[in-house]
Amino acid sequence: MFSTRFLWRTVGLAAFLSTLICVFGFVYAINQIMYPKLAANNNLTIPGEVVKPKESPFASKDKIQIVALGDSLTAGTGDLSGRGYVGQTKEKLEQQLGKPVYILNNFAIPGFRTYDVLKDMDAKKDIGASLSQADLILLTIGGNDLFEGGQGVLSTTGDEGFNPKGAEERMPEALQRLEQILDRVAKQNPTAIIAYVGLYHPFLDMDPKREGILTVQKWNTAAFEIAHRYPNIVVVPTSDLFELNLGKYLYTDHFHPNQDGYERIAERIVQIVK
Repeated sequence: MFSTRFLWRTVGLAAFLSTLICVFGFVYAINQIMYPKLAANNNLTIPGEVVKPKESPFASKDKIQIVALGDSLTAGTGDLSGRGYVGQTKEKLEQQLGKPVYILNNFAIPGFRTYDVLKDMDAKKDIGASLSQADLILLTIGGNDLFEGGQGVLSTTGDEGFNPKGAEERMPEALQRLEQILDRVAKQNPTAIIAYVGLYHPFLDMDPKREGILTVQKWNTAAFEIAHRYPNIVVVPTSDLFELNLGKYLYTDHFHPNQDGYERIAERIVQIVK
């Protein structure tokens, strides 16, 4: 009799203690949810805390000077307003930063390939002098190396389709020259932001197998790998801007952007560098 009564008391006490533990755990959990404590890691953000945004690289400057070089895209071919992506980048930076932005020099020449830029940098001493004064350096090059300005990229079999073979064959040497260009520009001005504008595929509508997309992707991936070696070089992707809207954003020559196409490039540049 005694052992049975003792057993029931023991069971009852255990049940009572278990209930207390459950209630305490429930109250503690609710308290942690409603009133969370600061985590030991000071890098974590407290809910409701205002995180100070990263300061713009141009924040300490009274004015911003742009120097541009490269091919017809940097020259603005296809933009009937004459501004191109360089002029539109200037305007957008002025609006968003609230300070004067100047185009110190634009050395771009339509038709230039990678070897032309290298020769020009050797021949014209003012290019180096201008680069050294820049806060932002804009560059497009490589499209004419791969696509030959729109010449020689179509199939020779008469089906009018895009033939990526020639572009693939020209790519290795052109990438070596691109590396030389970026290295020289970065050494000329190690503090300026250097924005290399990546390539897009202007003949996608004549490329039903979409082989040219892979060619352009290989080029852009290699450009990213080169740029990654330099802390002040960024690659500005553009392929996605045109892929689904060739007719809307290309000029009538089917190669260069039109005014709206250049604006999209300028918007992407400003998003990255401001």
